Amino acid sequence: MTDQTDIPALMKDIGARARAAAAELAFAKPEAKKAALEAAAEQVLARAEEIKAANAKDQEFATEKGISPAMMDRLKLDDDRIRSIVDGLRAIAGQDDPVGAVMTEWDMPSGLNIRRVRTPLGVVGVIYESRPNVTADAGALCLKSGNAVILRGGSEGLNSSTILTECLKAGLEKAGLPVDAIQLVPTRDRAAVSEMLKATDYIDVIVPRGGKGLVGLVQREARVPVFAHLEGIVHIYVDKDADPKKAMEVVLNAKTRRTGICGAAECLLVHEDLKDGLGREIVAALAKAGVTVHAAPEFQDVEGAVAATDDDWGREYLDMDIAAKTVRDVDGAIEHIRAYSSNHTDGILTENKATAERFFERVDSAILVHNASTQFADGGEFGMGAEIGIATGKMHARGPVGAEQLTSFKYLVVGDGAVRS
Repeated sequence: MTDQTDIPALMKDIGARARAAAAELAFAKPEAKKAALEAAAEQVLARAEEIKAANAKDQEFATEKGISPAMMDRLKLDDDRIRSIVDGLRAIAGQDDPVGAVMTEWDMPSGLNIRRVRTPLGVVGVIYESRPNVTADAGALCLKSGNAVILRGGSEGLNSSTILTECLKAGLEKAGLPVDAIQLVPTRDRAAVSEMLKATDYIDVIVPRGGKGLVGLVQREARVPVFAHLEGIVHIYVDKDADPKKAMEVVLNAKTRRTGICGAAECLLVHEDLKDGLGREIVAALAKAGVTVHAAPEFQDVEGAVAATDDDWGREYLDMDIAAKTVRDVDGAIEHIRAYSSNHTDGILTENKATAERFFERVDSAILVHNASTQFADGGEFGMGAEIGIATGKMHARGPVGAEQLTSFKYLVVGDGAVRS
């Protein structure tokens, strides 16, 4: 094992082994990748108690480190979350293999047959905070898409991630695939992140998954291409034609189900016609549920609300807080979202199809939802089994990044002695 105190040498060794594994994994049979994922799922299930014990150590370390309640929630693994990891691995195993899939095909007058087919990216570097489930999600999705992956998890989740990585590697070994296809950086030293960001000889794309500080650092300093979103500033607009019951249930779920995830609602926009009716009722219900509502003047007299400041618009709370205001109509909502959204996820509640279509047409976020909670904004709920992150850029991947989005493509050109005149 390379000396873990010599970070450049350590990362060079990890990178070289990942590059070699990627070359072999790129043409692995779909059956082998499926078998590896199924075996990994069985390993996670069999080692559940060990994983929970490791996670307890991580939580103790995180408590001493003083991380936020939202980050602590992301870190925690219990029986339900471990079961979700197992289910995710199995779901990814059961998906169609994207590698080699023909995207389109055509014939040319010259006699050439041309196919555009999906091909792996190569080596993916994933840098993330707290959430050890990302270890399993990222490892599985990269394996499914024929990519090697280098995982650099948050220092507070190292014990949990180490065992989960061992489970994934056991699956690779059982299926006869290169075990270096999934590697976890075995140090908490932050210098490892810097090495990854400039590892253009070994890493083809970086996926950061964490808070604004982490993602901003990666976007500023990376020499490797990046799939990322900086923040999840999520809006939900209640239109004058919204169904009251749906609106109440969806808004409460969007805010309170899990406040620390990037799909949690951070700003409530209400049609001005609902100011004294449904809008006020939703604000009151949020306050009753323990949410601090940072309200514009029209809602400040609701018990539990506080006066909003300019800083509350365009803010990602990741906690039991939400900003709230009225807008004149759907166009007013669109204007506000254009001004403050991070282009992650935004939603509308209305029974008016034309209004919903206008919202979908004119809001340019990676994910738009109609009459549904923004908490569905992840790959598992999109049928992808899991996702390696949410990309808000417009080049290549956008929205939940699953196995298909972790591929590029190449052209296969076949002739029968064709020559160019």
